[in-house]
Amino acid sequence: MRCGFQSGELLEQISKEISNLVEGAWNSVVSVIATGIRVDAFLRPVPVRGVGSAFAISHDGHLVTNNHVVSESGSIEVLIGGRRLEGRIEARSPSRDVALLRVPGADLKPLKLGDSDEVKVGELVLAIGSPLGLPGPNVSLGIVSAVGRTIEGDGFILEDLIQTGAAINPGNSGGPLLNMRGEVIGMTTAMIPYAQGIGFAIPINTIKRFIEMVSRYGRALRPWIGVITMPLREHIARYLSLRVSEGLLVVRVFEGSPAHIYGIREGDVITGANGHAIRSISDLRKILEESMDKGRIKLMITRGYRSFELEVPIAIEEEG
Repeated sequence: MRCGFQSGELLEQISKEISNLVEGAWNSVVSVIATGIRVDAFLRPVPVRGVGSAFAISHDGHLVTNNHVVSESGSIEVLIGGRRLEGRIEARSPSRDVALLRVPGADLKPLKLGDSDEVKVGELVLAIGSPLGLPGPNVSLGIVSAVGRTIEGDGFILEDLIQTGAAINPGNSGGPLLNMRGEVIGMTTAMIPYAQGIGFAIPINTIKRFIEMVSRYGRALRPWIGVITMPLREHIARYLSLRVSEGLLVVRVFEGSPAHIYGIREGDVITGANGHAIRSISDLRKILEESMDKGRIKLMITRGYRSFELEVPIAIEEEG
């Protein structure tokens, strides 16, 4: 009986903590309605509308949402407390599925941004959205199921995603994924239509680096070498009889890319970059972004029983 009573108290305390987290975050999450025109197969203009959520990252009206929510927009409305305010896109990155919005006159409390590199599989998370401005938050609870996921769909590849069991519906796309400290660890995306009962979120560190890049260069840039990778795990290394158990396994090399021209092959393992150990996609992306001004990156490659260093040029694309 005593054990059951203690369990009940614990559940009640967890419930209160979750309620407090939602209450604290709700006024920072808004609805986004993006309207535009698309030309159909008969060259006729057809109105299109994207609907999603966004959350505040500063006191001066800056918010972030998914790029796919606003990618075809001619005008953007942001619903805040029953008011319809005009928003504008300051920068967007299709490769990250992130867009930075500005809503002049918006008075929103920014959410605290966490560190997605510290996310652990199994920890509790909350997905919060604001679908179509309906009263009350749309909240789902889940756990982190996996990190470092790479998802490929029709015309897009998203890397380094957080996978969660928290339900994410299209209207919630672009909302924050919170940890139990009330910190944003990711931005939810409903871009993957075949994901039934599985949610994905873009790591907040990816978003922070995107914002830093826009602040530095005035636009979104995408540095790349032309590889698709996945984090190497010990059981995968054993299965493939690899001599290393940490790094990034190259699963695809795009023809004509710098990686292809300079000899990187599928099955290679990237274990280091510019003298730093590489254990995650985030590690490699961060060093690529830091190396843009140099134009090259030094990679440590393991192939079979041989390890060698390879210097590869960085291709830079302007996004938006």
